[in-house]
Amino acid sequence: MVKLTIDGIKVSVKEGTTILEAAKEVGIHIPHLCFLKDINEIGACRVCIVENKGMNTLLTACNNVVQPGMEILTNSAKVRATRKINVELILSDHDCKCATCVRSGNCSLQTIANDLGILHVPFKTIAEKNRWSMKFPLIRDASKCIKCMRCIQICDKVQSLNVWNVSGSGYRTTVGVSQNRRIQDASCSLCGQCVTHCPVGALRERNDTDVMFRAIADPKKIVVVQVAPAVRTAWGEAVGLYKEEATLGRMVSALKRMGVDYVFDTTYSADMTIMEEGSEFIERFTHKEEYSWPMFTSCCPGWLRFIKIQYPELIPNLSSAKSPQQIFGALAKTYIAHKLGVDPDQIFSVSIMPCMAKKYENNVPEVNNAGHGKDVDLVLTTREIARMIRADHIAAADLKEEPFDDIFGIGSGAGVIFGATGGVMEAALRSAYFLITGKNPDPDSFRRVRGMDGWKEAVFGIQGVEVRVAVASGLGNTRKLIEAIKKGEVEYDFVEIMACPGGCSGGGGQPIHDGVEMAEERGQILYGLDRSSNLRFSHENPAVQQTYKEFLEKPLSHRAHELLHTDVSSWTLNAEME
Repeated sequence: MVKLTIDGIKVSVKEGTTILEAAKEVGIHIPHLCFLKDINEIGACRVCIVENKGMNTLLTACNNVVQPGMEILTNSAKVRATRKINVELILSDHDCKCATCVRSGNCSLQTIANDLGILHVPFKTIAEKNRWSMKFPLIRDASKCIKCMRCIQICDKVQSLNVWNVSGSGYRTTVGVSQNRRIQDASCSLCGQCVTHCPVGALRERNDTDVMFRAIADPKKIVVVQVAPAVRTAWGEAVGLYKEEATLGRMVSALKRMGVDYVFDTTYSADMTIMEEGSEFIERFTHKEEYSWPMFTSCCPGWLRFIKIQYPELIPNLSSAKSPQQIFGALAKTYIAHKLGVDPDQIFSVSIMPCMAKKYENNVPEVNNAGHGKDVDLVLTTREIARMIRADHIAAADLKEEPFDDIFGIGSGAGVIFGATGGVMEAALRSAYFLITGKNPDPDSFRRVRGMDGWKEAVFGIQGVEVRVAVASGLGNTRKLIEAIKKGEVEYDFVEIMACPGGCSGGGGQPIHDGVEMAEERGQILYGLDRSSNLRFSHENPAVQQTYKEFLEKPLSHRAHELLHTDVSSWTLNAEME
């Protein structure tokens, strides 16, 4: 243990602890911009500087470890004056039009500048000019970039994609797409982790809220919305609700207040996905010699972009089932339209997702085969729908509970856990067990695939046959798993991949809390909803059963293949994004 003093408080911490962490242990906050624990500890922003009595030079708290006898001052006159100059210099290279910034009110730079009492910037402003395709789902505003390097580090160290890099020197230093490529030509998976880890508004999703407002205002359009499982765990964070207040009923009520005609649950189509994907796994597993192994899940478009760019030789290993978003879209303009008694050409199909890659997926021509334009016309992130709620001045806390619209608002607990890493695997195994044995397992039989470990594996027995499974979240972990498979170091039958660490709960379209990872907490909420559900198996969902009985006949039927399956090898990578 190392003993020191911070702002007059005696502190004892483990050897190797940074000054920043030591201060945090005793409730002292040292402002910082670039720091991300174990990912970006380079002291680039110089905002976390502190004074060590007896030293002329100020220290960066994020990457200097404590020493015995230190007397640290985190907010002395010298520290304040220097920190203020450092922030003013950052602001001189930053477009400070906060009123038109997507992160206004949720920006670390804005908060620090206000705390320091900076009311004007004494230096000449030299904000970089922006050059970017505004059609791409990921938008970078160079004029807001503060060169903190977080996007580079999260993409390199966590996602292993190396999309971003720094170039130039001095005031010409800039962050951009590596190797001077356009973003369309880079290996971007559109996971959005660079967005959720940016401390300012330099990175964001393409804003499609105006398209939604226009659709709602159009009397010729019937706006049908689906809400993804992981959205229910996070939407309240962005509109000022406590977890207990942010119920699904209030979210449905908010959407109806906006003018949406029908609100359904993507959990229904997640259950449909399980029926198709689970049946496909059984078909492959019982005819092993006819297929490549292992079978990979296919519901994450960030993962599909990754495998298509990085490991195209493994595309035959993918399940051919579409994602729940696209399955719902295909059914919305066929079976659901029929059940609602409306013209499918009038339906404007919207999905609210925790994901940015979904904005790519709905534009892929090869998934739009219901015959009425795009199966999903528009994708909005959790952040976007929260902005729309605020724009309509809807007081979310005062809303009365409203249920999903009938039939297609029914979902199982198995469908709900799709939003957490391991959830797709667990849901699939629950129904696969039933499809093989004719009886339900204990719903928690496959809980060993749960948890935040980036690469999990387990072996389960079904009627005396071993099924070897693995689950990976985060593309860095995915790369390690795939390389191990290719080298013959591991063998699996079924593998679930999610592009974002922690799964969709930590998706790139979720609300941002700078420096705080929320995926685990949100995932626990989903598992709690599963435990409390009266319906815990996808195959027992009455809406799913009715869909097959009245429309699809059975899983993997000819019509099911036409509407609910796709060939990823034919997908266009930059559909409508140029």
